[in-house]
Amino acid sequence: VQLQASGGGLVQSGGSLRLSCVVSRIMFSHYDIDWYRQAPGRQRELVATITSSFETKYADSVLGRFQISRENYQDTAYLQMSLLKPEDTADYYCHTIHRGQHFWGQGTLVTVSS
Repeated sequence: VQLQASGGGLVQSGGSLRLSCVVSRIMFSHYDIDWYRQAPGRQRELVATITSSFETKYADSVLGRFQISRENYQDTAYLQMSLLKPEDTADYYCHTIHRGQHFWGQGTLVTVSS
């Protein structure tokens, strides 16, 4: 299983970014996909989840600002981030579980300047 995350960058407070996660070597449409983030000196936290049936869940800190989605025909999940705040600065990772094992993308850095 491989997950390839991209789309991070430097953005001003209030701006937007869209992260992408391309997943290969599994039947993508059958799997839940998560986005996590980890800020320097802090634990990795769950940001958003989209299930195989397109149900979505969000951390309270991003509710109303972030939107997770998926395009099964492209084996890709997205995280649309709007109204970004400096506290959203972190490495963002996509994640899935296959046969009881956790698989992670390589991380993409989002930096929000004030």
